[in-house]
Amino acid sequence: MRVGSMFAGIGGICLSFKAAGAEIVWANDIDRFACATYRHNFGSDYLIEGDIRNVDLAKIPDIDVLTAGFPCQSFSVMGNQKGFADPRGTMYFEILRVIDIKRPQIVFLENVKNLVQHDNGRTFQIIYATLAERGYGVKYSVLGANTHANIPQYRDRIFIVAFLDYDKLERFHFPDEIPLTKSINDLIDREMPEEQSYYYGIGSKYYQNLNKNMTDDTAIYRIDDSGVAMRAWHICPTLKANMGTYHDRVPLIRDLYGIRKLTPNDCLALQGFPKGYSFPDIPLNEVYKQLGNTVCVPVVERIAGKLKNVLFVCVLR
Repeated sequence: MRVGSMFAGIGGICLSFKAAGAEIVWANDIDRFACATYRHNFGSDYLIEGDIRNVDLAKIPDIDVLTAGFPCQSFSVMGNQKGFADPRGTMYFEILRVIDIKRPQIVFLENVKNLVQHDNGRTFQIIYATLAERGYGVKYSVLGANTHANIPQYRDRIFIVAFLDYDKLERFHFPDEIPLTKSINDLIDREMPEEQSYYYGIGSKYYQNLNKNMTDDTAIYRIDDSGVAMRAWHICPTLKANMGTYHDRVPLIRDLYGIRKLTPNDCLALQGFPKGYSFPDIPLNEVYKQLGNTVCVPVVERIAGKLKNVLFVCVLR
């Protein structure tokens, strides 16, 4: 599979497709810090940094699959939900521009699960209809990190696949659920001390409440808009992009050395990234933002494997 990736971010979707045997031949993102992380891990041969509206689409190589984890903030229940009235929401129509020029066999889209319900379903109807108008058959499903990837994080996302070939569409099925056998403590080492900057000290305005409420040293906690949350999570709450905007929104654990935030490496593990993936020298808030914006890699890898099998079987036939 030759894959082109829109809104590539730090490459979570690209990693997933590469693991399934695909070749990434083109990628684009506008965020300079995300592009720095992408280059740090993938190189820079095919990455185009900049606003997709200013990219010469005719120069995109021929591709079998177009992937796009398009901006989700305008559709999320955590955002303003302005949808296509939000400039970020209109980025979906840039996907259609690329489709019109490149005509990939398969389109793969990822977004928040609320996309289906947004604006009483009208937003999703537009997406479905505009793909159908271009000759694509569409399937979609909501898959979770904890239900489909054996990753202990609550992260449900909608995945949309569209095929030009309806025979391929009929042969494609989303992955089934699998048991969750991993715990938070399989991915996070509470016995290893981290840099002191990740710990909440006595001088923090949250420390007293955190120290009082965080009684379970096998769980994850978090601070929300109302203050220190009382709930102990035994599956990690959704890692959000606002971890980069509000430094106290990073989930917390109690380890042998105190109360601390999840580190970037903890978050990478909870998104299913492979060991060895790392960040360049960029601001920590940008790192956390990127970690909240990316995908759970094993979920996408399972879908990509199914897509590859459909293409492979149909080619053999």
